[in-house]
Amino acid sequence: MTEKDGDNLTEVEVSADDLDAGTVDTSVPDEAPSAEPGGAPPSARFKGMLLPLALAVALLASAGLASWLYVYQFRPDRRSDAATAAQAVKAASDGAVALLSYAPGTMDKDFAAAKTHLTGDFLNYYSQFTQDIVTPAVTQKSVKTSAAIVQAAPSEVKPDSAVVLLFLNQTTTSKENPDGSFTASSVKVGLNKINDVWLISAFDPV
Repeated sequence: MTEKDGDNLTEVEVSADDLDAGTVDTSVPDEAPSAEPGGAPPSARFKGMLLPLALAVALLASAGLASWLYVYQFRPDRRSDAATAAQAVKAASDGAVALLSYAPGTMDKDFAAAKTHLTGDFLNYYSQFTQDIVTPAVTQKSVKTSAAIVQAAPSEVKPDSAVVLLFLNQTTTSKENPDGSFTASSVKVGLNKINDVWLISAFDPV
């Protein structure tokens, strides 16, 4: 798989065995560009989340107290309509669950459903990433994941864009780990309102 950032091209080879064995370092280098609009491409933002969560490789554990303190640092815009904020939170929650839940026998349907919640460059990246990396791992290792939202809070809500903070749990099983593993993480979800529908445009671990 190849990631492109500006004029620099870096080639990264990842095998399904490496993903399942947890030997892949999915952390983002300190010098990586910001995930803000105009910053890093979606691959740099999303790789740090999908692989750790979806394949239980290297999760960012969220400390309870620190996470709740973080919530209160992201207060909703008081001028935003409550109904609009609720719609954004629901869209972020539903999209995150779809994004991080799939099974070998239904993965094509699962990935297609997840794409209906996405937009822009992030949608393009997700499509390629699931095809090139996730699908082979799911097929070879029988990886199955199930995500659930624990808590959700709007961070910023505007008429056509929003940021929502999510706390979620995920259970992952595989051929090598039939008993499964449980993980907890937090993500900051960016959304854009397109044709009156909230769609995920960014998905960043916190």
